[in-house]
Amino acid sequence: MHRIYVASDFTFLSPSGCLIGAVNLKSSNRTPVVQEFESVELSCIITDSQTSDPRIEWKKIQNGETTYVFFDNKIQGVLVGRAEILGKTSLKIWNVTRTDSALYRCEVVARNDRKEIDEIMIELTVQVKPVTPVCRVPKAVPVGKMATLHCQEGEGHPRPHYSWYRNDVPLPTDSRANPRFRNSSFHLNSETGTLVFSAVHKDDSGRYYCIASNDAGSARCEEQEMEVYDLNIGGIIGGVLVVLAVLALITLGICCAYRRGYFISSKQDGESYKNPGKADGVNYIRTDEEGDFRHKSSFLI
Repeated sequence: MHRIYVASDFTFLSPSGCLIGAVNLKSSNRTPVVQEFESVELSCIITDSQTSDPRIEWKKIQNGETTYVFFDNKIQGVLVGRAEILGKTSLKIWNVTRTDSALYRCEVVARNDRKEIDEIMIELTVQVKPVTPVCRVPKAVPVGKMATLHCQEGEGHPRPHYSWYRNDVPLPTDSRANPRFRNSSFHLNSETGTLVFSAVHKDDSGRYYCIASNDAGSARCEEQEMEVYDLNIGGIIGGVLVVLAVLALITLGICCAYRRGYFISSKQDGESYKNPGKADGVNYIRTDEEGDFRHKSSFLI
């Protein structure tokens, strides 16, 4: 279905359905995809126009904000020094970065045409290969306990998906989906890179590693060993009993020591010796000549 623009009393359409005497645009690629630090051309081609020198504008739309990248016949903003106009209307960008991923709008104003304005949208995707992800694997987990393995990567664009391997065998997102893992109970979130075991089994022991991948490439972390071991219930009970027995012996020894007077303060004995009790009615004084005690008063009768 074609739009019809009315000019006075007549409307003229070309065989392709475009209005004759009106500016019309097309693009050879509306969704270009490029690797980071490469160059890319955003194609915007005028197919019909009666205006020899139309006004060209390019705008970048990202995160809800619209900014100029080509205006008043000059490159603007973040593209200054690494972009140019090709063939009158197309935009070429060198050394693209992940921040260049956005919608770009090519706008053409042709004052001498019946339809003066046309625009076209280009969606640019800049891909970034993931770097080595950071993996965290518990070294040892007792049988029946929960275990969580983590894998994270922050550079890839678009955001990578994650997959886990055990002993070089890829793990499904749900252990119940594959009979090979019927003795396991785990769930893998490929968006976050988290591998969760609800209750580990002996068969879950092994070497684990994670791979982060997107359309630009992939990267893996170093494998790490996870050991699943049995709890020695008998040993635990025996250890508790030994500790209780030791505590009982210590308590018994302290009680016996108190009964035998080993904890009576020797200070008290010394003070008793130095300060003997005085008999009623008798005062003792010490003289320099005698160097010893003598009576100061006689006994009361």
